[in-house]
Amino acid sequence: MRVEVNGRSHEEAPRPGQCLRTYLRERGWFGVKKGCDAGDCGACTVHVDDEPVHSCLYPAFRADGRTVTTVEGLAGEDGELHPVQRKFLDAQGFQCGFCTAGYLMTTAALDEGQLADLPRAFKGNLCRCTGYRAIEDAVRGRCHVEAPEAGESVGRNLPAPAGPQVVTGTARYTFDIDVPGLLHMKLLRSPHAHARIVAVDTSAALRVPGVHAVFTHHDAPGRHFSTARHEHPEEDPDDTRVLDDTVRHIGQRVAAVVADSEAAAEEGCRRIEVTYQVLPAVLDPEEAMRPGAPVVHDKDAATARIARPHDNVVGEAHGEIGDVEAGFAEADAVYEDTYRTQRVQHASLETHGAVAWFDEDDRLVVRSSTQTPFLTRRALCALYDLPHDRVRVVAGRVGGGFGGKQEMLVEDIVVLAVLRLRRPVKLEYTRAEQFYGATTRHPFTIRVKAGARRDGTLTALQLRVVSNTGAYGNHGPAVMFHSVGESMAVYRSPHKKVDAYAVYTHTVPAGAFRGYGLGQVMFAVESALDELARKLGLDPLDLKAKNVIGPGEPMITAGGEEEDLHIASYGLDQCVGIVRRAQERYSDEPAPEGWLVGQGAALAMIATGPPGGHIADAKAALRPDGTFDLAVGTAEFGNGTTTVHRQIAAGELHTTVDRITVRQSDTDVVKHDTGAFASTGVVVAGKATLRASRGLADMLLDFTAAHLRVARADCRLTEEAVLHPGGRLPLKELYAAARAVGVEFSADGHFGGTPRSVAFNAQWFLLAVDPGTGEIRILRSVHAADAGKVMNPMQCRGQVEGGVAQALGATLFENVRIDERGEVETAAFRRYRLPQYADIPRTEVHFMETADAIGPLGAKSMSESPFNPVAPAFANALRDATGVRFTELPLTRDRVWLALHEAGGTDQPRSRGSS
Repeated sequence: MRVEVNGRSHEEAPRPGQCLRTYLRERGWFGVKKGCDAGDCGACTVHVDDEPVHSCLYPAFRADGRTVTTVEGLAGEDGELHPVQRKFLDAQGFQCGFCTAGYLMTTAALDEGQLADLPRAFKGNLCRCTGYRAIEDAVRGRCHVEAPEAGESVGRNLPAPAGPQVVTGTARYTFDIDVPGLLHMKLLRSPHAHARIVAVDTSAALRVPGVHAVFTHHDAPGRHFSTARHEHPEEDPDDTRVLDDTVRHIGQRVAAVVADSEAAAEEGCRRIEVTYQVLPAVLDPEEAMRPGAPVVHDKDAATARIARPHDNVVGEAHGEIGDVEAGFAEADAVYEDTYRTQRVQHASLETHGAVAWFDEDDRLVVRSSTQTPFLTRRALCALYDLPHDRVRVVAGRVGGGFGGKQEMLVEDIVVLAVLRLRRPVKLEYTRAEQFYGATTRHPFTIRVKAGARRDGTLTALQLRVVSNTGAYGNHGPAVMFHSVGESMAVYRSPHKKVDAYAVYTHTVPAGAFRGYGLGQVMFAVESALDELARKLGLDPLDLKAKNVIGPGEPMITAGGEEEDLHIASYGLDQCVGIVRRAQERYSDEPAPEGWLVGQGAALAMIATGPPGGHIADAKAALRPDGTFDLAVGTAEFGNGTTTVHRQIAAGELHTTVDRITVRQSDTDVVKHDTGAFASTGVVVAGKATLRASRGLADMLLDFTAAHLRVARADCRLTEEAVLHPGGRLPLKELYAAARAVGVEFSADGHFGGTPRSVAFNAQWFLLAVDPGTGEIRILRSVHAADAGKVMNPMQCRGQVEGGVAQALGATLFENVRIDERGEVETAAFRRYRLPQYADIPRTEVHFMETADAIGPLGAKSMSESPFNPVAPAFANALRDATGVRFTELPLTRDRVWLALHEAGGTDQPRSRGSS
């Protein structure tokens, strides 16, 4: 075989059945990504004789005699970027960037006719981060990036540092490295929802050529742990083993095979013979709490930190302020109903995976797609009795997370193999394994009861919440506690009550997901208040605005006041104003004739960090050439923290961002970083960066003043030098002068994540519904975001748009379906409906004018919060259009049509023709 790839000839024959994607990656063309294994996502798109193909479906042998171009080959021989690459760079048409190579290759092949119909042209490409608006802007040649200027970084649309690498395919994600002597791991998974492993025969597997080892529960540590990663491990139950002799959901790992190739490892898995004693299973959380239900974890409550093991309750919360019964008695109207939300998959395009090896100093190195490298190192050291200084955990560029990678799902078993074999080992999940072997969003059932006086004043608010945490309690108690926090605290009421339960079932485990439980409960609360307002004959937005918390007020849940949580800046009133103006401005928006039209809004509040502290360390240093080094622990997975940290440092050091090199997400870089989750990348790690940069700036000025014997007040940092009364001292000369007397210019910054502030959001939709088919069209989408001082408007807008788009997927069609056996039925993108380019409207994003007293330079978080008000705003608009209150997600077309059909009409729906 002979194939030319990007002008380079390859003559190696492919393996039987090998696809072009793996053939190219094995030869170092890492810009070709694996996202779906099935031709559904487009991340692996390449050109074969100038025609775009999904290389995961294209047999490698068919490339014989052909010319293949990957994203690395788009640029000219002189290094000049292809026009499409330049457009994506200028528009910042990416976030995590994992899908970008596929979009570039697809776009580069489009003709004028195809460019005129992007929804059809991009039908074969998926993006989970951007919400597609940034991609459209890139294709259309819209430039959003500003040129950097010294000392004027914060508040500017400055580009991501890794942008050039992303668009040229040279950014290195987890597996975009060549590790000599690499072995491959595959996992045998349980076919039963609940069973005890009686015997395992691995002899036939070990006879497969290329198989080096098979690991079962006999080889695994006996310790229990949680896959969830938190700064305080006691927040999660210790209910998991690396490999267990009891399986608790279909898809749980039973054994691991390590071999020279993935094919040999897969064959080894097929040859393992397991004898199971099948046990009764329970799939429904309400049934799981009933007497006599199968017990998921028969463990000691105190040791495992499980609230009530024999009732399958991993965590619970009960609280009441005032007297809700008295509050309901005072009300002129009371509304009560039950709301349900479904499982949702994170669907980050880069699947979970890790590769580990021993380096030349005999230190264990783990390279992982993780949001929490420091916490993962801590967990691995505890699990295997390893000293911290002998273990290094590194996250390359991470291809999306959304909370799903705030777990240790692969690193533990990879390290088990590396410790035994002393060889490099890799484990990379397939897309199917993401669905049944990773985690999902928690399904919730929420019973909400709300009462108010005739003028709309709330008198009582009561919730009963049941979350299905699945077979393991990772994040279960924390998500449950958080779900009834800000969702209740955002509204004033003298009487509040909560009963909440996180419940084990024999289903795929749930975990951390964008919003961390708030989105589920806010769907119920915001929908219920909308309905309560209608019962009182009030405008729903008026009722909410009347009862929302105000500046300086304490945040009170049913459990009392959250002491370290403060309203350090307040923009919720501005958010409400944006919604009111949208209602007025778009009141005459055209809609198809005969369709029902409605509008709806929802409000949301979220803490800018988790309770109990969230630690970040940073280090800033001057380099010999007069540029700067910034080391931070936080991982980059499309959250944009790298860009913002560099902007903060550049502002404090009065230089340009291009003179700051960022090293990150590496346990060898700084002391500690809890991780990139809970919306802390800017407000916690950013504050550590701010302190380190200020400390370094002070050092530079102090030394200059002492060295030159001038007043410090007369010295000033500029882009490349320190100005002083006698002239200008270049930074590289300053470095040399300090080095000569043994002074190193470096400063540390630290922040512990407390006290915390809150961010606010509001979403508004105008919808049109076809009563004959149930089809819904979004006529307008408007989002108001109170992010404090917006550090990078272009990037922050992308976070909002991506959050709205992901939430629309969860609102309209995403659903991890479980059959009667407990098996996931939707273990592929073609069976699990993700939002595509054609599904997502352009959301009009508005930022409020506030500055936070706690966040760095006035900033607040804005990565999770845009997700939370989307579903209730959509449901409220649907109620306004149809007269039907939908209480269960997703709001699929068939569900909408069926509800309208069963209602036999609508409660005064608004219908109008096109204008």
